Amino acid sequence: MDYPRYHRDIVSDLLDGKFVLATDAKFVELKNNADFYGKFFKESFDYYLVIKTEYAFIISEETMETLSRDICIFLGVLCYELDKEGKNFLDEIQYAEFDLEIIDNLFDNSSYTDLIQNNNQLKNSDNRKQFLGTLNRRNIIDRNSDKKFTFTPAYREFMEFAKNFAKGRLQQNSIEEEA
Repeated sequence: MDYPRYHRDIVSDLLDGKFVLATDAKFVELKNNADFYGKFFKESFDYYLVIKTEYAFIISEETMETLSRDICIFLGVLCYELDKEGKNFLDEIQYAEFDLEIIDNLFDNSSYTDLIQNNNQLKNSDNRKQFLGTLNRRNIIDRNSDKKFTFTPAYREFMEFAKNFAKGRLQQNSIEEEA
């Protein structure tokens, strides 16, 4: 059987939890063969392939992973702290370069200390540095140096999740208030 170009790399990256970014040649091949890969991942692993304009990933309805939760907490605390400093957090996430020292300062002085201390990936500088390494391997950030990074478009998936989660909570509260 003939497989699409980069097949092994595409499958390996997606199974490793990476986002395949539109800037990667593999993305074009994945997008051009979306039907094949959608069927391949569904039949082989019971995963769903999601292809957006700027990235692609796979998802499973049955997962016990906690990385997505930790990423949402990281982004939530970061956005809250940036907003508290009077910065447009959406512009900052999309366009700014972040420095690990600044991240450490924001998290060490956050009003969400309990949440941060109870999260093994975020509780201290060393753990956050390892966490950022994970985000880099998953193509959620691009490391510009050992201590500087920018977010890739993949961050949008977690922001969208947070937005939908908040809407659901607001709707649930609204229904409860009416009852």
